[in-house]
Amino acid sequence: MSSVATWPGRAESWLDERGKGAWIAALVLAFIFFWPIGLALLAYLIWSKRMFTGSCKSRHSRFRHAQHAFRSSGNSAFDAYKAETLKRLEDEQHAFEEFLERLRQAKDKAEFDQFMEDRARRARETPAEA
Repeated sequence: MSSVATWPGRAESWLDERGKGAWIAALVLAFIFFWPIGLALLAYLIWSKRMFTGSCKSRHSRFRHAQHAFRSSGNSAFDAYKAETLKRLEDEQHAFEEFLERLRQAKDKAEFDQFMEDRARRARETPAEA
């Protein structure tokens, strides 16, 4: 394949490595210099769902990375250690996410309790009408 045929793929990879900000900058520059290219780039970003995901990394590269992480190294002791470490890290991540959820719930409860306390205090301070 010639370099002309592969430059869009290389440009896409380059922008993906730099994140969503690079895509937005490219989009703005495309609209400034030649609006039809900006419109085409916007359509591509929406079609490829890059605008609506948390990361601009392509699904294919993430799959390739995950596939590499679980590939056997040929050393059974190392593979067992790697599997155990990955399992431990997944468990720690799950425990941390649960901790964050409990923390959010506690914060929400504290804010709600403060709201109810302020409401009750205002009701006591306001003379009864009737």
